[in-house]
Amino acid sequence: MSNVTLVTTFFLSGIPHAPSLDTMLFAIFLVIYILTVLGNLLILMVIRVDSHLHTPMYYFLTNLSFIDMWFSTVTVPKMLMTLVSPEGGAISFYNCVAQLYSFHFLGSTECFLYTVMSYDRYLAISYPLRYSSMMSRRVCALLAAGTWLTGSLHSAVQTTLTFRLPYCGPNQIQHFFCDAPPILKLACADTSANEMVIFVNIGVVASGCFLLIVLSYVSIVCSILRIRTSEGRHRAFQTCASHCIVVLCFFVPCVFIYLRPDSRDAVDGVVAVFYTVLTPLLNPVVYTLRNKEVKKALVKLKDKIAFSQIQ
Repeated sequence: MSNVTLVTTFFLSGIPHAPSLDTMLFAIFLVIYILTVLGNLLILMVIRVDSHLHTPMYYFLTNLSFIDMWFSTVTVPKMLMTLVSPEGGAISFYNCVAQLYSFHFLGSTECFLYTVMSYDRYLAISYPLRYSSMMSRRVCALLAAGTWLTGSLHSAVQTTLTFRLPYCGPNQIQHFFCDAPPILKLACADTSANEMVIFVNIGVVASGCFLLIVLSYVSIVCSILRIRTSEGRHRAFQTCASHCIVVLCFFVPCVFIYLRPDSRDAVDGVVAVFYTVLTPLLNPVVYTLRNKEVKKALVKLKDKIAFSQIQ
C-alpha cells in the first residue's frame, strides 16, 4: 500500500432528487432546521426559568432537546450546502471523521437517554411515594452522565472501525453525511469483518435499549391498570404517550438502515432524512403540544416577556 495515494477529500452526493428541486428542497430543509433549533432552544429556556419543571422528567428532556439541536446541526447544514453548490458536497477526510463521530455520539446518547426516560416514567408511575428519593438529583445526574459517556465510547468504536481501513478511491459517498455503511463501500480492503462488528455493535445497543424500553412500558401498563380512577389512568397514559411517539420515530428508521443485511443508497438516504431532520423537530412539537405543564410554562413565559416590555 506504500505506493497508493490515500483519499484526503470525500464528496457527499446529497439526498437523491431531481436537480430542478434544489431550490425548493433547500428552502424546506432550511425552515425545518431553523424551527428545530428554535423549538429545542425554547424548551431549554422554558424548563430553565420555570421552577415547576425542575423535575427528573424535564431534566432528561433538557438533555434530549440539547442533543436534538446538535444532532440536526451535525448533518443538515452540510446537506444544505450540497443543494446550493456543486462543490458543497466536498468534505475533508478529518472533517468526515469528526462528522461520523459526532453523529453516532449524539445518536447513541439519544438512544440511551430514551431508555433512561422510560425507566424514569416506570418509577414515577409504579412507585409514586418513593419516586422523589429514588430519582434524586444525584441519581439523575449520574444517569445522564452515564448516557453521554456510553454514547461517546460507542461512537469511538464505530469511528475507529470505519476509518482504520485505507481509502484510496473512489471518494464519492452516496449519502448526504458521513456514515459508516456508505463509507465502508469505498474502502480499499476487505470490510466484511468491520461490517459484521458494526452490525453487531449497533444491533446490541439498539435492540438492548428497545427491549428495556418495552419492558419498562409493560410494567407501566400493569401499574396503570391497577389505578382505580379513570382520571388517574388517563393522566398516566398521557404522561407516557409523548415518549412512546418519539421512541418509535427514532428507533424504526434506525433499525431499517443499520440492521438490514443489504443496503440501498437511495432508500437509506430518504429514510435517514426522517430521523436526522424530522425527528429532532418532532420532539419539541410532541412535548409541547401534548404536555399541559409545558404549555402552561410557555404562557407564563410569554406573559413575563409582555410585562417586561410594558415596563
